[in-house]
Amino acid sequence: MTASSTLHYRIGSQKPRAHLFDLGLSIPAPALEPAPGAQARGDAIHEAPRNLRLSLPAWIPGSYMIRDFARHLIKVQAQDATGPLRVEKSDKQTWHLHGALGTVHIRYQVHAGELSVRAAHLDHTHGYFNGASLFLQVADYEHWPCALEIERPADPCSADWRLATSLPSAGAPAWGFGRYRAADYAELIDHPVEMGPFALVEFSVRGIPHAMAISGQQRADLDRLGQDLPRICEQHAALFGELPLERYLFLTQVVGSGYGGLEHRASASLICNRDDLPQVQVSDQSEGYRRFLGLCSHEYFHLWNVKRIRPRVFAEQGLEREVHTRLLWAFEGITSYYDDLTLARAGLISPKDYLGLLANSISRVLRDPGRLRQTVTESSFDAWTKFYQQDANAPNAIVSYYTKGALIALALDLTIRHRSNGRHSLDDLMRALWQRHGRTGIGVPERAPEALAADITGLDLQAFFDQALDDTADLDLEPLLATVGIAMRLRPARDAKDLGCLCKQFKPVERKASIGARFQLQGTEFKLTAVINDRPAERAGLAPGDILVAIDGLRVDPDTVETLLALCPIGQPVVVHAFRRDELHRFELIPEAAPHDICELMLLEDAPPAAQQARTAWLHRDIRDSSNH
Repeated sequence: MTASSTLHYRIGSQKPRAHLFDLGLSIPAPALEPAPGAQARGDAIHEAPRNLRLSLPAWIPGSYMIRDFARHLIKVQAQDATGPLRVEKSDKQTWHLHGALGTVHIRYQVHAGELSVRAAHLDHTHGYFNGASLFLQVADYEHWPCALEIERPADPCSADWRLATSLPSAGAPAWGFGRYRAADYAELIDHPVEMGPFALVEFSVRGIPHAMAISGQQRADLDRLGQDLPRICEQHAALFGELPLERYLFLTQVVGSGYGGLEHRASASLICNRDDLPQVQVSDQSEGYRRFLGLCSHEYFHLWNVKRIRPRVFAEQGLEREVHTRLLWAFEGITSYYDDLTLARAGLISPKDYLGLLANSISRVLRDPGRLRQTVTESSFDAWTKFYQQDANAPNAIVSYYTKGALIALALDLTIRHRSNGRHSLDDLMRALWQRHGRTGIGVPERAPEALAADITGLDLQAFFDQALDDTADLDLEPLLATVGIAMRLRPARDAKDLGCLCKQFKPVERKASIGARFQLQGTEFKLTAVINDRPAERAGLAPGDILVAIDGLRVDPDTVETLLALCPIGQPVVVHAFRRDELHRFELIPEAAPHDICELMLLEDAPPAAQQARTAWLHRDIRDSSNH
């Protein structure tokens, strides 16, 4: 990079305890070509005044909601060779400079108070940021190279801090502050940064350095992470046949209660519960650790599916406003299918554990009536305003393109395997998407996955996609699971936390009562969080936000509420008392039989040999065979 063609960014902090990042941006004047004969005549070359437009993204790739990062930005100041420049703001995220001469220097601050994987956070314990929430973009300079100087905060609290990022170094030492580089603005904002006293796990996958930086108080078994993570990464790399990067980094923030992740081109930002990490001298795999491994698997799969194989509209449009696509079912849903499946294929969970997780996913979709009102393509398109901005009516109105998308991926995989007699699978579709779109950088058109699936398998899949993507009817999973020797049945929920399981045998179904409402304990109060359409609670007039206090004259408490609800007589009136705001109301409702919306799966040990072989091929993919594809 040369100084005359490089945008120079700087970030530091004079007041980390006030959660303030100090940022600078230097915009050099473009190199001027002299007019023909000018040098021979000795003519001077005069730069014309420039008008510059600066903006901050409204959203961050991978999280489909307008975040309005500019709301955290504090006063933009600018100066050129002649002195201070006037800065005019034209909308919520755009600033204009007029008549600038020579190199322009920009200064501003950003308040970093959001501890999440999407934005920026800074205090006396650590600093973290995504470039989309901090770095101003310069219109018409988007493709200029960028230099980034990351300075240690000017506070004794940062004396022992290190720095973790997947940005290429331009002189900064390993795990240190200093100078980094990016090919353009898009790359600059796609490498998050963590600074602080983090723990470090380093390992290699196919000769490529990988690491996990863990911030926050924890006592994790780092050796176990160093053994388990490579197995996940190797499975994904084997599926696609190559690992398209020079190094990879997991940035993990440990908190008391939290969960989430966001993918980037050479890294992932994760947030997890402290207890989800593996503990020293504890050999058993906890449910929390299994969930954490699934999160790591999900974000790593995005290296291919989303970061490189991506919808065409994402490549064509920017970050200033919503970008709608009907393809999130494929990009997030297929990724959600492979995240846990890969844990089984890597031997990190047993096939039985995986099938238990699969039963949970099926139940999560079936228990919400919104699945019968919104198609998965509509869910994808409306992610910005519905999925990412859910309210109390969400269970009645929407379906998750993550969870139902994962079930569509399951159904598509088993359909292809069965109808092709095991010659093809969803793995082949993902490899074809990588070859045609990921490696080439050509965005994926809206209906391309369906057409490509038919092309590579030779199967007529139109009826499948019409029903799965553009209809609200439930997927017919039972016969598909039978092709791999797995029986499926639906039964009523036993309690509010019941999401189904893998069982050794199907037991008789117990008839249970239901009022069609969900609640959660807040302190000592039972607050209704959702009321299901056309069910007893809604018919009686109960609403989300009501505080349940008594059922048939008996006070509810944590020890009695499940019992009181279970004992409600089906078909007979029950009196419920609840507070709405500060007013006590009396409701009379008639409980009905609980719906059969909880999935149980069972391994058929006596399944036909063909079904058992198909199950083995599905759940035990041998990565040694990847070179044959």
